[in-house]
Amino acid sequence: MGFLQLFCVASFPVIKVLLVTALGLFLALDHINILGEDARKNVNHIAFYVFNPSLVGSSLAKTITFESVVLLWFMPVNILGTFILGSALGWILIRITRPPKHLEGLILGCCSAGNLGNLPIIIIPAMCKEKGSPFGEPEICHQYGMAYASLSMAIGAIFLWSYVYNIMRISSSRVQKEGNTKNDPSTLKASGEISESHPDNFSETFNPAKDALDDAYTILLPNKQSEEVKVPISDKIKHRFRTISSNFNLKSIFAPSTIGAITGFFIGVIPQIRNFIIGSNAPLRVVEDSVSMLGDAAIPTVTLILGANLLKGLKGTSAPLWTIVGIIAVRYIFLPLLGVVVVKGAIYLGLVQSDPLYQFILLLQYALPPAMNIGTMAQLFGSGESECSVIMLWTYALASIAVTLWSTFFMWIVS
Repeated sequence: MGFLQLFCVASFPVIKVLLVTALGLFLALDHINILGEDARKNVNHIAFYVFNPSLVGSSLAKTITFESVVLLWFMPVNILGTFILGSALGWILIRITRPPKHLEGLILGCCSAGNLGNLPIIIIPAMCKEKGSPFGEPEICHQYGMAYASLSMAIGAIFLWSYVYNIMRISSSRVQKEGNTKNDPSTLKASGEISESHPDNFSETFNPAKDALDDAYTILLPNKQSEEVKVPISDKIKHRFRTISSNFNLKSIFAPSTIGAITGFFIGVIPQIRNFIIGSNAPLRVVEDSVSMLGDAAIPTVTLILGANLLKGLKGTSAPLWTIVGIIAVRYIFLPLLGVVVVKGAIYLGLVQSDPLYQFILLLQYALPPAMNIGTMAQLFGSGESECSVIMLWTYALASIAVTLWSTFFMWIVS
């Protein structure tokens, strides 16, 4: 298949996302004001608590079975790889660009979490329908593609709402605590007296106040205060593990989308439960139909909100230029190149099955723009919301080119 034909197959799904995003931007304009600021926050909460869990759970319950999970075992490892490599590149970006403190969590989130749910769910079926697709018969391609995309969405939701959610939560709370400390004269005076009276005290420097100690965010971004004292590596590792265990927030980890994914897994892989709920003859098929109906609203709703949030970026909200350039470089240059190495290496070692569509999705997971729900998290925590809209504006504007080109290249190397 020629490059131009592959390019056309890859471009149409991305254009669909951009059209819905543009509609959301239009609805948020001041003279339209259908998706104003208050409306966006309310719809965000509905998507967070209702639509996203329904989409993840229903998609998994219908398409995932125990046999498919066994065959697709490498996908969770691959998605974990996208988060780890993205976090490492984001950490390097923070070290190089030195952004404001309140943006550090947002940068790590944008670099580590790609849009593993919405875009594959849209892109894969659309590619299967296109003439000249390298993935075989449209019906078979659609069936397997939805299973792969659903698993990608579910696993991505688990990592997103456990890993990125907590990074952004801890980052925002850390900035708020530092701001409160700076604005409190008595706190400044007290901290100054401690610093002067115990300048070389190990416990005061290595073990600061409990609020600063119980902060898992220091794993990626250690406090400068902690770096001033030289301590054995073993003590640092023990300190990090104590930090994680003391700040392990199960309530935050088990976000609604995570609960939906777990529920969908159980229904899909246990035949007795699956036959009772899924299928045209299932006794409780009305429950599955109702959840699917709610889940169908997730993708257009979140995409509309994304477009509405881009309005702040168009209004000239400031954000560090080199931070934006760095995130774009991470997501569209360095991470896809690393993804090719990882997936090709797994294929060479025989860890990945020979299905071209499966290999394509594994590669695509490294070349996606930041997850849309990062904007939802920024609104929930009220930290970096304006800057997030600018980052999303540029990353999704360039997605029409970057994702299309990478998709074309990935189809070429797997076909």
